[in-house]
Amino acid sequence: MLTWLQNPPKTLLPLPSLTPNPSPPFPICSISPKPTKTSLKFLHIPTQPTPTTTDTGLKFREKILYLQALKINPTKVLELNPDLRSATLDTIKAVEICLASMGIERSAIGRILDMHPQLLTSDPYIDLYPIFDFLLNDVVIPFNDIRKSIIRCPRILVCSVEDQLKPTFEFLKEFGFVGTNRITCQTTVLLVSSVELTLKPKVDYMLSLGFKRNDVVNMVLRSPGLLTFSIDKNFRPKVEYFLKEMNGDLGELKKFPQYFSFSLEGKIKPRHRLLVEHGFSLSLSEMLKVSDGEFNARLIEMRLRLLEDKQL
Repeated sequence: MLTWLQNPPKTLLPLPSLTPNPSPPFPICSISPKPTKTSLKFLHIPTQPTPTTTDTGLKFREKILYLQALKINPTKVLELNPDLRSATLDTIKAVEICLASMGIERSAIGRILDMHPQLLTSDPYIDLYPIFDFLLNDVVIPFNDIRKSIIRCPRILVCSVEDQLKPTFEFLKEFGFVGTNRITCQTTVLLVSSVELTLKPKVDYMLSLGFKRNDVVNMVLRSPGLLTFSIDKNFRPKVEYFLKEMNGDLGELKKFPQYFSFSLEGKIKPRHRLLVEHGFSLSLSEMLKVSDGEFNARLIEMRLRLLEDKQL
C-alpha cells in the first residue's frame, strides 16, 4: 500500500547526487520488516529552487545538457515527447531520483529514458511508484531484484497497472506461474504481453500442433520464453523444418521446448546438416545445448569411432 507523506518533516535527508558518478542515493522508500507485505513509504521530494531568470533559452539549454549527460539523444526525445520542451528541469530530475531509489544506476536510467521518452515528463508518484508497489506486493519481487526486472524489461514502466499488468499477471498465475514457477525478475517481461493478442494465440498455436494443454503448460513453465516468440517468425518455420527436414517427433519438442530459443539459420540448420552429411543423429538437446567447439569435437569423435568400427 502506498502512503504519501503530505506533511514532510522539517528536516529532510539530502537528495541523492545527480552528478555523472553519484554517490549511492539515500532510499526514498523504506521497506517495513513485515515478511508478508512490503510497504513503501515515500518521502516528499522537495522542489529545487528555480533560477530567477527570464532567459528561457538558458533553461532549455540546461535541459539539453542534462539529457546529454544521461547519454540521451535530445533531438529524438523532443520529437517523441513534445511536452519535454515546457517541462522544468526539476520535473525531469525527479524521474531520475525515483528510478535511482529502486537501485537503478545512472547509465541504465539514461538508456531507459532514451528508449521511453514519455517517462521524462511522468509523475513518479502517479506513474512509477504504483508499478513498483505492484511488483513488490502483488508479484512479490524482492526489492533487490526490482532493478533487474526493470533493466530486463523497461517497457513495464509505461504499462498501466490496472489495464495491463494485473490482468496478465492473473492469466499467468492461472496458467501455472505459481509456487516454484512464480514470476521472478527473469520472467517479468511476460507481464507486458497482451493476454488476448499475444499469450492466448501462442498457447492456441501450440495446441493446434497436437500437444495437450498439460503438455503446453509444462513446456512453457520449463521455457517461459516460448510466450515471447513470434508465431510467424519463430514457431512456424522451426516447426516446419523440424517435422519435414529433421523428421522429428512432437514428443521430442515436448522434452526439449528450448529448441525454439535457438537460431534456425545460425545453429539448427547448420548442425543438423553436418550430422546428416556424416550419417549421424543426435537428440535435440545434444545437438543444440553445447557450444560450437564442443559440437565440432563431438562430431570428430563420432567420425573417429565410426572409422575404428569399420577397421574391426
